[in-house]
Amino acid sequence: MKYAVIGTGAIGGYYGGRLAHSGQEVHFLAHSDYEEMRSQGLQVDSCLGSFIIENPRAYRSTSEMPVVDVVFVALKTVNNHLLPEMLKPIVGPDTIVVLIQNGIGVEEDLQAQMPGLQIATGLGFICSTKIGPAHISHQDYGALTLANYSVKDDNRVGQVATDLEQAGVATDILPYDFARWRKAIWNLPFNGLTVALNTDTLSLVNSEEGYALLKNIMMEVIALANAAGVESLNVEHALSNLEATRSMLPYAPSMKVDWDHHRPMEIYYLYTKALQKADALGVKAPYLEMLEKQLRYLERHRR
Repeated sequence: MKYAVIGTGAIGGYYGGRLAHSGQEVHFLAHSDYEEMRSQGLQVDSCLGSFIIENPRAYRSTSEMPVVDVVFVALKTVNNHLLPEMLKPIVGPDTIVVLIQNGIGVEEDLQAQMPGLQIATGLGFICSTKIGPAHISHQDYGALTLANYSVKDDNRVGQVATDLEQAGVATDILPYDFARWRKAIWNLPFNGLTVALNTDTLSLVNSEEGYALLKNIMMEVIALANAAGVESLNVEHALSNLEATRSMLPYAPSMKVDWDHHRPMEIYYLYTKALQKADALGVKAPYLEMLEKQLRYLERHRR
């Protein structure tokens, strides 16, 4: 299949790079990295084996790109208002759009803007950072979970999974609601707390106070998931996330990287949308509510 990547950063650059390295046709939206990608290629330093995509198919705008079979969207969600115009030139009637993004409700909102769009979810379990123009550093993990949100034919999501597996990316396919909420168990506590407490994942999980905060937020996310109908998530998922993080290298999640580089944080889809759902479902989430307010205060009074 023919692929496109919108958002050639830490996540899109890694997964798109893996596909291109395996021989798939991948078209990259480069924006500010266009010149470097054209002159130096796309470099991926990976714990699983480094590589360079020489002469990648790079573009400044989607208006220059062809219609493709699959679009990987790895933009930060603060830019999702741009997606309808960005997608129109490269999406045909059978194109699948895979949102590899953090948070709750991203598919729902894009579907409302583009009702006929076929959407799938991509949830990366990966430690990856963009360390320079067209230069990705992949430090740990790397699996990708896919979930069908509104794709008409499940087999087409399966083909994407097969292509990723052949590219060296461990891939599974799970039901949409379960997959989204399971990822939120890790995303919501670690992204916000590393910003609010100015720390990394390992320091946070290895401290008594940090561990308690993480677990309390995870249990609120699980309660919210249960109320939303995902009853199979429980305390064991919280504990396994905490223990898995202890085995990771010290890591700055994407929100911490954005904060450190004075970029807008993904507060809306990671926290505000979750709290809106909690309110609608009658679920109390005081830790999440406080964390969202702390992050909004920090962003509003950034120095």
